[in-house]
Amino acid sequence: MNIKCNIEKIKSAVSLTDKMCGKNLTLPILSNLLFSIKENKLKIRSTNLNVGIEVTVDVLMKEEGIVSIKGDILSNILNNLPQTQEINLYTENENLILESVKTKNIIKCLPVEDFPLLPIVEGESFDIDNKILQEGIRSVFFASAINDIKPEIASIFIYTENDYIYFVATDSFRLAEKKIKIKGLSEIPKILLPYKNISDILKTLDNMSEKVRIVFNRNQISINDNNIYFTSRLIDGGFPAYQLIIPKEENTKIVVLKQDLINTLRLATVFSDKFFQVVLSINNQDKKVTISSKNNEIGSSITNIDAVITGEDIEVIFNLKYFLDVFQAISGDSISISFTKSNKPILIKNINDNNFLYLLMPTNR
Repeated sequence: MNIKCNIEKIKSAVSLTDKMCGKNLTLPILSNLLFSIKENKLKIRSTNLNVGIEVTVDVLMKEEGIVSIKGDILSNILNNLPQTQEINLYTENENLILESVKTKNIIKCLPVEDFPLLPIVEGESFDIDNKILQEGIRSVFFASAINDIKPEIASIFIYTENDYIYFVATDSFRLAEKKIKIKGLSEIPKILLPYKNISDILKTLDNMSEKVRIVFNRNQISINDNNIYFTSRLIDGGFPAYQLIIPKEENTKIVVLKQDLINTLRLATVFSDKFFQVVLSINNQDKKVTISSKNNEIGSSITNIDAVITGEDIEVIFNLKYFLDVFQAISGDSISISFTKSNKPILIKNINDNNFLYLLMPTNR
């Protein structure tokens, strides 16, 4: 192979693909990148067997070819080259030569025969705005279970219904749901994106064009545009029927300023116990909302915050960290918090956006 290319383009492509290389000691080939050159197109591929990616870069080709090289080595070289606009890459005696005006670097090539193929996913497909896909995932992923003990909830659940696309995540202690209206979107019964692949999916989407194509089947999904092809395994399982636990009525509701609540909860963090328990008390007669925390080794905190209160008095104990997580998904100035009973889920919403909800289970003393 022998090519000339823009160094910034290849740096960007190598940086993205190198992040998805595998660290499997029994399969060292997974720590490599595969370079293939054909028809003035350089395709850079990597995989860790859970996800795979191939990025296409336009180059000036003098000779086609295919090589496999260590991704971290190549990335370090490119990031430390003297400033230049173009770089030459060519093979010589089973080595890859990187040559610019001032430097010449030689990397040993590795056998390409064992490099895994990326699956060509076939199945149902649809096009979606990149921003919508990212917004949906970022709005809920923090509520997903992290470990794989129950793989069906260590995931982001995506489906469509009545011109809305839904993104849902839960770890059984809290649940986040984001819905976005998209007219004419085809029916999607179920996509379960593994939580452990979400970071790679978001990194890839950050580098893709405004519109992306999704192709999926029971076990795999691909996301692609003109220059990037990304694949991920899917979880084959059933997501819980979460709609059944969303409260249909409320006995108490408060509306508070988001920043007031954030400040109060952060203060309560200083005095929370090892279980991060905080008590929220509502006294409608006195028009008071009180948040208190206590740690026998440190001290205690009691703070009253201004709120609009309707309904009955109630006291609820909740996990402070789980509550704080929701604020990354709420952009408005005010939120509503609804209660039924002290042992039932708390429903949190942005008062100006009915397309997002967050359920938080109370804890016991």
